[in-house]
Amino acid sequence: MSDAVDIALPSFDLTGKIALVTGATSGLGRRFSLVLAKAGASVAITGRRVDRLQSLKEEIEAIGGKALSVALDVTDPASIAHCVEAAGQGLGPIDILVNNAGMNVQALPHEVTPEGFDTMFDTNVRGAFFMAQAVGRQMIARGAGGRIINIASIGAFTQLPGLTIYCMTKAAVAMMTKSLAKEWARKGINVNALCPGFIETELNSEWFQSEGGQKQIKTFPRRRLGLESDLDGTLLLLASDHARFITGSLMTVDDAQSL
Repeated sequence: MSDAVDIALPSFDLTGKIALVTGATSGLGRRFSLVLAKAGASVAITGRRVDRLQSLKEEIEAIGGKALSVALDVTDPASIAHCVEAAGQGLGPIDILVNNAGMNVQALPHEVTPEGFDTMFDTNVRGAFFMAQAVGRQMIARGAGGRIINIASIGAFTQLPGLTIYCMTKAAVAMMTKSLAKEWARKGINVNALCPGFIETELNSEWFQSEGGQKQIKTFPRRRLGLESDLDGTLLLLASDHARFITGSLMTVDDAQSL
């Protein structure tokens, strides 16, 4: 009998899974929430702008999904603890964490202030770590494993002009990903990082429509920005059971921008 008979094509159905997405109020976080819900997961959508969370919740419910909105400030450990507890009570134990909340302040190195430096590291690194810690503890206590997807950037390994501190924070997230993957490997927790290139979002659209932004696009190998939808497949792979043999990986999705 041919081996082909036993081949089951991958399905990214997440029915029955509980996901939590940080920074879900706009941009990639919003897209990630919609994609996970469309794939069948119940999604805890979190962020500081509660009004936007409510509209996203309604949008998810309109496509037949289930969502719970929870206010979250990742720079506040008490807010993280409350968020994880509320998600567990409202939806059930978390199977998938998308550690997406982050920020950027564009400045040349000699212009960076101590306050700006601390704000970026508090959000992008400290917040991401303690969010992973809180969810990881829950996953370990359950003994059922899980998926943690940290959102890094090609800035983790490629210098991006005017973004020195941002790149430093994303390099830290990349090493955090590898370290947590090894520490939690025997706990059944797969920890990976999604490292996008330049994706057109609400936050950067004004820049890329400007003369400077258009010049930057022309430096890319394919002279184009990515779309939020270009990350859908990698996100679903890392969130699904098909990622059972993927942990500690930095998944670059950048249209060759970092080459």
